[in-house]
Amino acid sequence: MNTPNNKRRRESQEKIEKVFVELLQTKELHQISVTDICKISHLNRSTFYANYLDVYDLANKVKEKLEQEVETLYEDETTNKYNSNNFLKLFHHIKDNQLFYKTYFKLGYDNEHSIFKYDTNLSKEFFDDKFVEYHIEFFKNGLNSIIKLWLNNSCKESPEEIDSIIKSEYAHRRK
Repeated sequence: MNTPNNKRRRESQEKIEKVFVELLQTKELHQISVTDICKISHLNRSTFYANYLDVYDLANKVKEKLEQEVETLYEDETTNKYNSNNFLKLFHHIKDNQLFYKTYFKLGYDNEHSIFKYDTNLSKEFFDDKFVEYHIEFFKNGLNSIIKLWLNNSCKESPEEIDSIIKSEYAHRRK
């Protein structure tokens, strides 16, 4: 029976996603074909199309999966409506899932959706609630650039060291 969450289907999806992410490290999205994915993953095209509309749908599903994992990291904060500003768990997740994050950035998804939520309360405190949207952009792009550089360097620094870098940029802001 081909139910949405059966073991065989999940395994096929994982194989397809793994091959896709690996291919994206050396090719652009438009250069990857369903045939490439199926050949490398040793799966039939019908298996691919039972799970995805096309390569672009697959890319979107990979993005959604990663964003969902990040949201799960901060589920307690979201549920209880507070912001811990704990980037350390994000940095551990990035280090453990480097290829997925490289893929996320390579596909430009960081420009569409933020994998973190900016703390507007801190912004109000630090900047007297002025020009908040500019501070959000500055922080988001700075954080993304640090993460990209870290990924390009194969995450040589520990998550704790990256967290320390981020904290040091804002340490002098405390009143």
